[in-house]
Amino acid sequence: MDNKDIELLQEITGIGNAEFTGAYNIRKDGKGIERKITENVNIVTKKDVSGIDIHVKENTKYEFIHIPVIITESGLSDVVYNDFYIGENANVTIIAGCGIHNDHHKDSQHDGIHRFFLEKGARVKYIEKHYGEGTGTGKRILNPVTEVYLKSGATMEMDSVQIKGVDSTIRVTNGVLEENSNLIVSEKILTHGEQFAKTSFAVELNGENASTKVTSRSVATENSKQEFSSKVIGNDKCFGHVECDAIIKDSAKIIAIPEIIANNVEANLIHEAAIGKIAGEQLTKLMTLGLTEKEAEDAIINGFLK
Repeated sequence: MDNKDIELLQEITGIGNAEFTGAYNIRKDGKGIERKITENVNIVTKKDVSGIDIHVKENTKYEFIHIPVIITESGLSDVVYNDFYIGENANVTIIAGCGIHNDHHKDSQHDGIHRFFLEKGARVKYIEKHYGEGTGTGKRILNPVTEVYLKSGATMEMDSVQIKGVDSTIRVTNGVLEENSNLIVSEKILTHGEQFAKTSFAVELNGENASTKVTSRSVATENSKQEFSSKVIGNDKCFGHVECDAIIKDSAKIIAIPEIIANNVEANLIHEAAIGKIAGEQLTKLMTLGLTEKEAEDAIINGFLK
C-alpha cells in the first residue's frame, strides 16, 4: 500500500493498517490484500461470490475486527458480500467502512452487502464510516446494505457516519429480532453540492420484549437531496422508537417517510421526525461571541452531527 492507501484507511478507521489489533481483512480495488485471523476470529474467502465469511467463537470477549475497503481505481464498480457469524455470548467490535479516492472522470462505486447472524446473548458494536475524496469529475458512489438477524437476548449497535465526499448513496438496513433482543442504529449524514443520499430502515420485532431504537441526524446544504424512510413492524409485545432530525439549508431538499405497524396490542411504537433550518437565536448567540455567520453555522452543524 502507498501513502494514499494509508491515508484512506486512517480516514475510515482512525488508524493505519500497521496498528490494527485483532483480526482484520483489507480490501483494495476489488481484491483482498491483507488478512489476519486470531484464535477466536476466523476469516474465510467465499467461493461462490466475492466476499468473506467471518466466524466468531462463542464466549469471545472484547475483540476487534477490522474489515475496511479502499478504492483508488477510477471506473471500478466493486460488489462484496460479507457474512458475520457471531457465537453465543460473544462480545466484539467490528469496524468497517469504505474510502474512495477518484481523480478522474469515470465513476467509482462500492456496494457492500453485510449480513449479521447473532446467536443467543451475543453483542456486536458495528462502526461504519463512508468517505470520498479526489479532484476528478467522476462520482464516488457507495451503497451499503446491512441485514441483521438477532437470536434471543442478542444486541447489536450500529454507528454509521457519512460526512464528506460521497456523491450518491443508497443505504439499506433490515433487521429481524427475536425475544429480548435489541437493535440500536445511529447514523449521521452531511450532503452538499448535487449529492444524493437515501436511507431506508425496516425492522421486524417478532419476539416478546424485542426492541429497536433508530436515530438519524442529517444536514443537507446547497442543491443536495436526502430521503429517509423507516418501517417498524411490531408482531409481539415490543418497543420501537425512530427519530429523524434534519437541518436544511440553501436549495436542498429532504423527504422523511415514517411507517409503523402494530400487529399486537402490546406493541409500543413511536416515530418522531423534524426538519428545519438553523434557529436564528442560535446564530445570534454565537455571533455575539465573535463568530462570523458562517463560523456560527459550521459550529452548530458540527455539534448537531456529533
